[in-house]
Amino acid sequence: MNKQNSKMLGHMEVRKLLIKLAIPATAAMIINALYNLIDTFFVAWGSGTLAIGALSIAYPIQMIVLAIGLMIGIGSSSVFSRAFGRKDVSAMRRAVNTAIMMNVVLTVSISVISLIFIDDLLRLFGATASNIDFARDYLAIILIALVPFSLSIMFNNLTRAEGRPKIAMWSLIIGAVINIILDPLFIFDFGLGMGVSGAALATAIGKTASFVYVFYQALRPESSLMINLRQIYRIDIKMVGEIIAIGAPSFTRTAMGGVLIIIVNNLINRFAVGDPAIYISIYGVINRLIRFSLMPGFGLVQGMIPIVGFNFGAQFYERLHEVIKYTSRLLFKYFTAVFLVVIVFAEYLFMLFSPNGDSYFITQGANAFRIVALGFSFVTYQVILSSSYQAMGYPVRAFIVALSRRFIVFIPFAFLLTHFFGVNGIWWTFFVADFVTGSLSFIAYRYEMKDLRLKFEGR
Repeated sequence: MNKQNSKMLGHMEVRKLLIKLAIPATAAMIINALYNLIDTFFVAWGSGTLAIGALSIAYPIQMIVLAIGLMIGIGSSSVFSRAFGRKDVSAMRRAVNTAIMMNVVLTVSISVISLIFIDDLLRLFGATASNIDFARDYLAIILIALVPFSLSIMFNNLTRAEGRPKIAMWSLIIGAVINIILDPLFIFDFGLGMGVSGAALATAIGKTASFVYVFYQALRPESSLMINLRQIYRIDIKMVGEIIAIGAPSFTRTAMGGVLIIIVNNLINRFAVGDPAIYISIYGVINRLIRFSLMPGFGLVQGMIPIVGFNFGAQFYERLHEVIKYTSRLLFKYFTAVFLVVIVFAEYLFMLFSPNGDSYFITQGANAFRIVALGFSFVTYQVILSSSYQAMGYPVRAFIVALSRRFIVFIPFAFLLTHFFGVNGIWWTFFVADFVTGSLSFIAYRYEMKDLRLKFEGR
């Protein structure tokens, strides 16, 4: 076990420690978001704006597999971090082995089933006659790379949990750089001219390279993960339930993102005036811009999680209170700044994805993005609360917070507002969901922070 990392997590000045862990995590999250943003940009310029919708149609499967990687990665990281804090080497090793086997079994199953029923899935996800061929070409290749993609996400969480965030960062940098280089070579006619299939192949190769690097680093002697390939099948059945329970909020939050894409795509098909494919493309651009612009905030939270997990396990409640409070302030400021950028530059952002300068696409897209961005600041306490609960091993509380926005609030309002306002009702649903759940999360956050203060003040 790496004693230097243990000392760092438990004794380094909290604000410096957060920044130390958050910078690599933030860079990694931004780079991870680049995959789909870059694909979208090159596909738009190589195959037109309607092809963007094809990526949006195929995206739910990627979201579900990402959700599995996060569920197992965050769940096992929580188990690992608390064992790390207790110096329980056996539990640390069992957590890693169990996580690897869970990930492989689940992801292989999804890949095989999805390939068998690919056309049925695409129609379920909202594909139209004008974009289903694009979607099939893209998804068929992506499905082949789901296993290394999910494993790389899982190992990124575990390497951060052991106090090696730079490994996670470099893993994603390597994958993203390869993707950026290969995209134009595979998509455009001056290269292989594969169109959307080329975008998928570039992404698949990039994600595989990302996994190879992070797994190689996890096998090195200096890693606290202590992977022994000869004993990789020795899993802890009891830990499976704990990992799932702790990671379930992340799975719910991310997988529900995929479910919401399916619901929104089908609502667009139902309520759009004219060809719904243009609005599906608009929604696809908004999704990718949101992921890219908010990722630094989520990277900050990723830097917070191992600190919270370790110090909760070590019962250092004052440090726990300080890091959560400081992270909350930084996150609120950042999300508010992103909102202001969207308000000012929305049209320019959509111009990047319209090679022919389609005024309707740009105007409608910018208006929709501004409405969605109204709720960004309210996301702060949802993310902080859910992530803190996960790191401390409170899965039910984290699950309720994660479920509230993307299921309890969003879905009924989506159907209600589109009934009265058509497609514009979809964009207003994002704001309503963020406002309601963000306000409730803030109330719960204040209560939990007061409880932590009472613990370290001894009252």
